[in-house]
Amino acid sequence: MAKKSASVVAAPSAERRAALAGVDLSAKGVRLAVLPPAERVSLRAPAASMAALSKALGVTLPKAPKTSAAKDGRTALWLGPDEWLVIDEAGGDPLADRATVKALHSAVGISHRNVGIAVTGPAAAATVNAGCPQDLSLAAFPVGAASRTILGKVEIVLLRTAEDTFRVECWRSFSDYVFTFLSEAARDAAA
Repeated sequence: MAKKSASVVAAPSAERRAALAGVDLSAKGVRLAVLPPAERVSLRAPAASMAALSKALGVTLPKAPKTSAAKDGRTALWLGPDEWLVIDEAGGDPLADRATVKALHSAVGISHRNVGIAVTGPAAAATVNAGCPQDLSLAAFPVGAASRTILGKVEIVLLRTAEDTFRVECWRSFSDYVFTFLSEAARDAAA
């Protein structure tokens, strides 16, 4: 009886690529770049829980509309009277950091749901304003201002990180639309 030789079959592998991997755009006065992956948490809590959560997260949760607070690579954006988006770009885990907090709150990890896009340059505000009705003048939307708003047909979260820089957060499923919209707006702003 002949023996069959065993052959080794390599297991199939899959490569996970970030949404919009390798995509960027430069036009006169504006640059679009996909931001590196970050940890994100959607946080809901009553006012009585804010101090404990702020301590656990290492950043003071903002209390006023259209504001944000940042410390050591972690940013908390006010989205509503009891709602924040916490973004950690320093390799921390805000979901784990708040896990020991006994105060009433809800926290959901949304790191893989969102994509961040940087819009920078002197024409950054004009580029975003092509599809966002928000007044982005420095007087109305200063550095550190944050808002849930729209861009074209899509909900975004907008953060002004410098005079000429915005962070646009959108759902991964809408990221191609948002980047394409911003690309066309950037080309128009450059003309």
